[in-house]
Amino acid sequence: MAIPRRRHHHHSRARFLIPAITFTFFILLFLFFLSFLAPSPNDDNNLRHLRHDDLTGGEGGGNQIGVPQSRGQISAGLHNRDLWSSRNSKFFYGCSNASSKFAKAKAITRPNRYLLIVTSGGLNQQRTGITDAVVAARILNATLVVPKLDKTSFWKDSSDFSDIFDVDWFIKHLTTDVSIIKELPLRRGQIWVPQRMRVPRKCSDRCYINRVLPVLVKKHAVQISKFDYRLANKLDTDLQKLRCRVNYHALKFADPILEMGKKLVQRMRMSSKHYIALHLRFEPDMLAFSGCYYGGGDKERTELGKIRRRWKTLHSSNPDKARRQGRCPLTPEEVGLMLRGLGYGKDVHIYVASGEVYGGEETLAPLKALFPNFYSKDTIASKEELEPFSAYSSRMAALDFIVCDESDVFVTNNNGNMAKILAGRRRYFGHKPTIRPNAKKLNRVFINRNNMTSEEFASRVRAFQRGFMGEPKEVRPGRGEFHENPSSCICEDSEAEKKMDWGHRKIGKGNIAKKKDGDDMKKDIEAVVHDENVDYEPEMADPEDEDDEDSPLGEVSLGSSRVEDLSNGTSTDYDLFMSEETELDELLSD
Repeated sequence: MAIPRRRHHHHSRARFLIPAITFTFFILLFLFFLSFLAPSPNDDNNLRHLRHDDLTGGEGGGNQIGVPQSRGQISAGLHNRDLWSSRNSKFFYGCSNASSKFAKAKAITRPNRYLLIVTSGGLNQQRTGITDAVVAARILNATLVVPKLDKTSFWKDSSDFSDIFDVDWFIKHLTTDVSIIKELPLRRGQIWVPQRMRVPRKCSDRCYINRVLPVLVKKHAVQISKFDYRLANKLDTDLQKLRCRVNYHALKFADPILEMGKKLVQRMRMSSKHYIALHLRFEPDMLAFSGCYYGGGDKERTELGKIRRRWKTLHSSNPDKARRQGRCPLTPEEVGLMLRGLGYGKDVHIYVASGEVYGGEETLAPLKALFPNFYSKDTIASKEELEPFSAYSSRMAALDFIVCDESDVFVTNNNGNMAKILAGRRRYFGHKPTIRPNAKKLNRVFINRNNMTSEEFASRVRAFQRGFMGEPKEVRPGRGEFHENPSSCICEDSEAEKKMDWGHRKIGKGNIAKKKDGDDMKKDIEAVVHDENVDYEPEMADPEDEDDEDSPLGEVSLGSSRVEDLSNGTSTDYDLFMSEETELDELLSD
């Protein structure tokens, strides 16, 4: 009797299961047809794979690399960071006031001791030279004559200091630090011809005292030419803070440049609440100098090879090795892909500061497809408005500098002078987001992007860009150029370490992973991922300057007489400086 009961039991269960299965089937069928009527929640992410055509302007448009548009935060990678601000920036601030031990200029400036310098390169290279010239004058207890700008090199710009910067503000703002005059005074009623000389790059304060001071004491006026990066990166804290007072406060653009720059910023703000500024270095000479290859075949190799031969000291290039090492500037398309991977959607407005782009519109087309709201000073200002500036490369560069500096996010595809200056400036003024590509790691992602989903691509981009986003403490103090990482001039809230948000959450169900993410982020910052790219890229030099690397200026031994060096409270012996003409002549250069 047990067997019939078992059969009856199975028969009863089947009687109830069949209607349930039928009901479930019709529900699923109904939902399936409903999905055709409702819009997709990820309409902008409808392509799962990063095919080249899709990313650079397929008909679907939208945000095709896996991040929703028009939102303030991204939900994955970089731990929910805000797209438009740095999470911990409120705990850090620029601080460049002199200490009580830093003597006033009137107390230490020696009479009949004048320093003149001639800068080298473009606007931002000149800016570093001007900043360091003020500090050099302080080290030498000398009066600085307003620096002369480079007018003869590759940039061929005839602008004077007062055409670019507010010279009166410059002198007045630094009056307590260094004595500055506009012109070298007459000597016995005649024009004074200063003694010309050069100093090595990265010359320390001791180097200036050993090499320049004796000449200055004897000749009373010295002019140092090719003055770029002629001062050591590491100096006494008060001298570093002086650098910051010059660079971030005393060097103010002349009124015509400021007014036009303000107009450009206002026009960007009128079109969108936020905007990204991209400093794009992709000029033919830049690419030739880098020795990289961008897929243009024999035409590219011939054209760039011809330009590269202008630099006689450059070795033959290995493009594949350079790219693997992260030494190649990102292409416009690669910059766009990186930004999309970081969460910036197609609706974001982007301002591009660039010179002549190699390949022209064809090279820019993929970037414009990724970010159609594409602007430059030429598109948001009339030809008539730009006419007073257009014949002068430094003045045009100054306009771009202002728009980039005022942007919500600054991005660069290179590690050149403007990128470094703006990175340091944006750290000093509140750690505004500054994206520097981790080119070495991103290269692998770009190569393999067709073999991964959009989510995988975005996840890897965000992971590799940790430490390259302009966050506080990304770069170890003293690492990189001081103009890029002015750590001596950035102060921290005394309670910052307790208050800073590294992504921690209260421990509880579902929150352990979030805490781990926060710990990982803090480790990423403290490990200084950014170190990987800090010093990788050589500066593009003017071919005319190739013979100017660390001129063989002989070191002079010290004698018995003493001269006070009030800038640092020490005394310097230099008797032989005054008595041995042979030693002095070794310091001089045509």
